[in-house]
Amino acid sequence: MAEAIGIIGLGLVGSALAELLLARGDAVIGCDIDPARNAALAAKGGEAVSTPADVAARCDRILLALMTTAIVRQVVEGEDGILSAARRPSCILDTTTGDPDETAALAGRLAGQGVAYLDATISGSSAQIRRREGTFMVGGAPESFARHRDLLAVFSDRVYHLGPAGSGSRAKLASNLVLGLNRLVLAEGLVFAERLGLDLPAYSAAMDVKGRQMIAGDFTPVARLRQHLKDVELILEYARQAGQELPLSDVHRDLLGHAVAAGDGDLDNAAVIRELRRRGSGGVDMSGTGPHGRQ
Repeated sequence: MAEAIGIIGLGLVGSALAELLLARGDAVIGCDIDPARNAALAAKGGEAVSTPADVAARCDRILLALMTTAIVRQVVEGEDGILSAARRPSCILDTTTGDPDETAALAGRLAGQGVAYLDATISGSSAQIRRREGTFMVGGAPESFARHRDLLAVFSDRVYHLGPAGSGSRAKLASNLVLGLNRLVLAEGLVFAERLGLDLPAYSAAMDVKGRQMIAGDFTPVARLRQHLKDVELILEYARQAGQELPLSDVHRDLLGHAVAAGDGDLDNAAVIRELRRRGSGGVDMSGTGPHGRQ
């Protein structure tokens, strides 16, 4: 039977999740601080409302697709947040790549109010999510995972329960460390090949996903660069707490930080190649003349 599913955060990930639900015939009740994103949901057949509390009043299960744990806390516990509604959902499924410890603490507070919480992070871009090719790494109580796995199955056949709340966020940080450095190495190799006058770089799996974007200079976002900077900063903080040095990730953070400062934060994370090009060409991005590369 069709169900009214809530989605708070209608950016790249949230809009992809909404499209899959609408294609299944579910009613999607969405909310975003950006009016254009609300309008886009309505144009696709969903319904946009004004506040997270309005979503909670209509939906028993709510998906979150937000930037940081701080925003998640505000959406859940703040003024006009989910918990301020007279009717509370049975479960919140949070796809945000957030702070694992704060995520676990939020799950505990929600459990005390009778709301199940799953941190259901996704490995995969918004384009991969639309094709049901993402991998869901889920933390939370086993019984909650079993009860709500049917909703996660709408989005992917690759859904894994990894442990208590916070486990999904920890797994996503580890995954992003590897994927981000792989992408950075690919970008560095492509720039090196350009300097040598070559057109054909060495092959890697990252080449299939990001290499064509880098070569073409098409940085239309499927995963924004500034979001990956946030993830790398979280990775480094948890490594520090664990007493581990991550020298490559330190370099990665520096590169991403400079890329954001140069105005590339809202481009796809493949745009890290622009920063490498700037460092070898007197500050000029050789991929093109505009903020999106070749035009």
